[in-house]
Amino acid sequence: MPIVPATPEHLDRAAALLRAGAVVAFPTETVYGLGANAFDSRAVARVFEIKARPAFDPLIVHIADDAMLDAVVSNVPSVARRLIERFWPGPLTLVLEKRSRVCDLVSSGLPTVAVRMPDHPVARELIKRAATPLAAPSANPFGYLSPTRAEHVARMLDERVDLIVDGGPTRHGVESTIVMLEPQPMVLRYGAIPVEDVEAITGPLAHEVFDEIKPLAPGRLPQHYAPSLPIRIVDPASVPHNERLDAALLAFREAVDGYRVACVLSPRGDLREAAAHFFEYLHELDRSDAARIDAEPVPEEGIGIAIMDRLRRASHR
Repeated sequence: MPIVPATPEHLDRAAALLRAGAVVAFPTETVYGLGANAFDSRAVARVFEIKARPAFDPLIVHIADDAMLDAVVSNVPSVARRLIERFWPGPLTLVLEKRSRVCDLVSSGLPTVAVRMPDHPVARELIKRAATPLAAPSANPFGYLSPTRAEHVARMLDERVDLIVDGGPTRHGVESTIVMLEPQPMVLRYGAIPVEDVEAITGPLAHEVFDEIKPLAPGRLPQHYAPSLPIRIVDPASVPHNERLDAALLAFREAVDGYRVACVLSPRGDLREAAAHFFEYLHELDRSDAARIDAEPVPEEGIGIAIMDRLRRASHR
């Protein structure tokens, strides 16, 4: 699978492939996405096939400007406008009424579509050059660790993707926050923007009661974001020394002696730094010769809520 740098020439090549119905992996500020023309049902079907993603799980459409937003959604409520003014471009996804031109496979048959404007120069430029919104879930096999580097995509998806555009490591390291505004404001997925920042504009948000038959947003299954190795959430200091010998450790601020291998998310206890390293370090530990991963919990505040949401789904068996 070719990995190419994000030069103007390669972005033109990637854009041409997307217009022709190809599937291209590209960086965003959250994780790498697996992009296809959101108006091309055959291209979108390839995304589901490549990821082995169930058709009931909707995708997020990525746009580059207001004209693309108008092409994708039919109504933008006033509160959504305020959120757009505050957080776009950026890692906030809004679920809004979709236009019929967006193929039903993107929205899994729902009358709404999840849409965001990424805050990454390569992503924005690629979408502009392709001249079409891109339906782009994370560029990984369904349910597995999200990719934060081009090499993660190459390792997981091999030759199934037509092109990978390398924009370096992602900045946030966890996916976007997803909010639905009607019939009531509701958070559907915790992500890179803390919910309290959104609530400063919307007021209190309800929390989705998960429906596994028809989820309203991606990343909501009980088991998701999981490495190949079994993972458990535990205070590593309480783990007996003999149990550490064959295990890997994902620590928050400080490693604990006795583990086969360890990665520390943020020695200074910075939750944003921890989020940026979260999937990258899980990829590293998953490739070790350990028998399992012990993950230390992080404080559940701000973006720490999103980290713990992913840890719990990764550890669900």
